[in-house]
Amino acid sequence: MSRVAHLRSLIAPLRGAMAEFSEDGVRAAMEGVLADTANVQLAHPLGNMSGAELYDCAFAPLFEALPDLERRDLIVVVGDDGDGDWVGCMGHYMGTFVAPYLDIPPTGHLAHMRFHEFFRFEDNKIVEVQAIWDLPELMMQAGAWPMAPSLGREFCVPAPMTQDGLSAHDPGTSQTSHDLVIEMLTNLSRHPSEGGPEIMQAERFWHPRMNWYGPAGIGTARGIAGFRNWHQIPFLNALPDRKGGTTGTLRAHFFAEGNYVAVTGWPNMQMTVTGDGWLGIAPAGQKITMKSLDFWRVEGDRIRENWVLVDLLDVYAQLGVDVFARLREFNKARVPGRIQYLIGAA
Repeated sequence: MSRVAHLRSLIAPLRGAMAEFSEDGVRAAMEGVLADTANVQLAHPLGNMSGAELYDCAFAPLFEALPDLERRDLIVVVGDDGDGDWVGCMGHYMGTFVAPYLDIPPTGHLAHMRFHEFFRFEDNKIVEVQAIWDLPELMMQAGAWPMAPSLGREFCVPAPMTQDGLSAHDPGTSQTSHDLVIEMLTNLSRHPSEGGPEIMQAERFWHPRMNWYGPAGIGTARGIAGFRNWHQIPFLNALPDRKGGTTGTLRAHFFAEGNYVAVTGWPNMQMTVTGDGWLGIAPAGQKITMKSLDFWRVEGDRIRENWVLVDLLDVYAQLGVDVFARLREFNKARVPGRIQYLIGAA
């Protein structure tokens, strides 16, 4: 069995247990693959914990809020970043939202929350986790998002249009895909310090019908023009000195499998908020870091799809904005508590 196939086999029982979520099943699957001492790093406000704490601190409250919880993986990418073996997963947690979760009020309806989860393996055990759950997406479905509206389109982002996100891929194309993404990011970082938008050579790297699936709070953009208008222009106006994993001093873990490339880092971007217009944030002149966990799908010689999650709640927290305090103020006239009727899967 190849190393890629072996790593896929190691993560499969955990993914399977979460697809038909039960406490006993998921705990058993975690015990089988997750080291108790694993360094687990989750998005704000869940924070850092050990592998032994992951179920009780993160999954138990989510399962209480969505009692028919299920995990739907859409992409699984396996690779080596040069220093270790990684498995990256993208998909949605879904279920009937019947009880408050992190003070987000329930809806009584099907809810979806995208995840990007990265697992580093040593000796057949997960020893590190870096993961973002798109909590703003859940707030929006509850009508409880208290911050600026998105410029992009908000919806339940799809699987790859090729429907092969869960398949094993030809390792012979991995390096080519990896190098294309690295070159794209390197050119992207050259603007505006070295020249105008043309210096990024977007048309060289991106398919004209590209989709950029951004996090809730930013939203999805279609095509190069959509990407520029609904994300890149306000982002670069506010953060012109941003540095990513290919140009900054922070560590990023890039790996590829066939036409898919993935990156994680905790954090992997650094910048200064010097302009206005991004997320409604004032130009405070403050230095911040950012965790951006991404998946790209290469088609031919250009990037066709890009799934991006950013820990936006952590960005707000670094700037002194408590989104959850604002959420509680925004929703304090709503009646809290559990919705008392049979859940959808009952």
